[in-house]
Amino acid sequence: MALSQLSKMFKNGLVRFKVLRSYSQTEAIQRVHENCPFYFQLCQDFNDENAGLAEDLINTKLRKKSLLDEIEPYMKKLRYEFDHWDDAIHGYRETERLSWNKENTNILDRVREIAFPPTVEPLKFVHILDLDKNGYIKPHIDAIRFCGDTIAGLSLLTNSVMRLVHDKNKNLYADILLKRRSLYIMKGTARFDYTHEILSNEHSVFGGKKILKDRRISVICRNEPDPKNKNL
Repeated sequence: MALSQLSKMFKNGLVRFKVLRSYSQTEAIQRVHENCPFYFQLCQDFNDENAGLAEDLINTKLRKKSLLDEIEPYMKKLRYEFDHWDDAIHGYRETERLSWNKENTNILDRVREIAFPPTVEPLKFVHILDLDKNGYIKPHIDAIRFCGDTIAGLSLLTNSVMRLVHDKNKNLYADILLKRRSLYIMKGTARFDYTHEILSNEHSVFGGKKILKDRRISVICRNEPDPKNKNL
């Protein structure tokens, strides 16, 4: 097609939409990558066509708090396990806790205030997961019969890398640097459409740098499951 003919078509509005749409898509994915928080790293397969997926996925918040003093005496009594009931975790010990001292109750209330709207009922028991230095969490999506649409976890003791992989499109993934004493919140598309895992030291890399995970404790708040999902 001659340049003069293309120019005439553009002036008449015949190619305007197509050209602008392509430019808009390119701008969209560039904006997503440029505005990614420093602790969030998207794979390059997030492109113009799935920029919306990437924007939906980025929903992680950070807060600095520590509950270790209250947790540690009890966790030391437990042994690390290397076989999980649903094969999701390797090298772990875990428990649930209902009662906390006043200071830590205030911390957990703050986490729940950040993670859950007033109309959502949090689970009363808080899940504590202690991951060995050589432990890791395999890709999984938490069962909807046990918990609701939001998961909020405080990461204690060490930096680690969480990977989110799209459940239906495995080449789409994002890595998240969970810094020591940070809070992550998963809900919406990150909760239901992506598996999540904590990478083993063999694979733990972020931004081209090796992230050696030491022992990691996560303190996890969840909300009540939807009643219609409890029997699934």
